[in-house]
Amino acid sequence: MNWPNVLTVSRIGFAFILVYLLLQNCLTANIWAVIFFTAASLTDFYDGYLAKRQGLMSDFGKIMDPIADKVLMLSMFFVLTYIGMIALWMVVFIAAREILVTADRLRCVRQGQILAAERAGKIKTIFQMITVSVILLYLILEQAAFGYSWFYQVQKAYLGAINIFMVLTVFLTVGSGAAYFQHRLRSLSS
Repeated sequence: MNWPNVLTVSRIGFAFILVYLLLQNCLTANIWAVIFFTAASLTDFYDGYLAKRQGLMSDFGKIMDPIADKVLMLSMFFVLTYIGMIALWMVVFIAAREILVTADRLRCVRQGQILAAERAGKIKTIFQMITVSVILLYLILEQAAFGYSWFYQVQKAYLGAINIFMVLTVFLTVGSGAAYFQHRLRSLSS
């Protein structure tokens, strides 16, 4: 297994660590969650960068990269729902898109087709990572500033911003899924 593939698979391990950390509900664990999430997010950039630069692109990487992204992001969204940071309906829409696209990709693999991630899917993943980062930073702020009067003044605005980020994330996620299936239908008809 080459380095880009190791980086790809590491995101699955990061997902387990992050779920554990966020369930601790303490400042130290939340700080570590930001550090580990940042590292996991960077692996998403560097696995593709190294694979292209060193000529190590592989079918395994093309298949596992989007799957590792989905494992990481869905783990984050579900745990953030569990701790009450985001609404369940948002995660249901995100999960439905991810499951449908992944199921179609795996069906293609069984038929001998390897589909690399599309641009809309990559943009969606980047925005999801930004949204999760905003939420993680809020968790740190909440733990560190709890009890300070100024925190209660900014808390409502910050939670409103998180809702806006999540609505945009749902929109981009569902939209990229629609674009994926539209592209697949065009490729099947031609």
